[in-house]
Amino acid sequence: MKTKIVCLSMLLLLGCSSTKLVSTWKNPDIVLFDAYKVLVVGMTQDENLRTEFESRLTERLNEKGVEAVRSIDLFDVEFTSSEKSEEELSEVEGQLLDKGFDAILFTKVVGTENRRTFRERMSNLNEMYTRFSTDYLEHQDIYYNSEYYETFNIYTVETSLYCICIDKERELIWRSDIDVLEPMKMEKTIESYIRLIANKMGEEDVIF
Repeated sequence: MKTKIVCLSMLLLLGCSSTKLVSTWKNPDIVLFDAYKVLVVGMTQDENLRTEFESRLTERLNEKGVEAVRSIDLFDVEFTSSEKSEEELSEVEGQLLDKGFDAILFTKVVGTENRRTFRERMSNLNEMYTRFSTDYLEHQDIYYNSEYYETFNIYTVETSLYCICIDKERELIWRSDIDVLEPMKMEKTIESYIRLIANKMGEEDVIF
């Protein structure tokens, strides 16, 4: 019998030796992307894990001189407990702009895709989630649907950076794909995961 699990929980329970960066993608039209105020979103049903992950990633961004805010401080329980429409997401994006945000860093567990599948998805990126609202709408049931996840041997984790700049489409700037395997310690996994994406983003001149 398959066991249901919480989104992102396995990511945070896995050790650095079992966390491997498979691929990254950067918008070819972007050479350098600096963000000044970033919303950090870790999509998961587990509030404790969400708080821990978002807090640590926010701290890392702050250390780099980037103002960052946890989504848990902006999205109330009612917002994440039910399905949202595209109109509601557009309203949220407008509110973020009004509050001075110019980017969203969005992390979620998406399932058990192998490397070949991911590369095929990246090659067809224009047909995928090039906007935050589309990406959120597609995966929002992670928050409230207990049937969303089952036990897998390999988890695919995506972190996506979206621009929500004024006078620009809410476009995808950067995305990473990470494979996660055996259960280990939560603290080590959080640190290794954040270090991994921070290093890659820095290498590719994105925020860090």
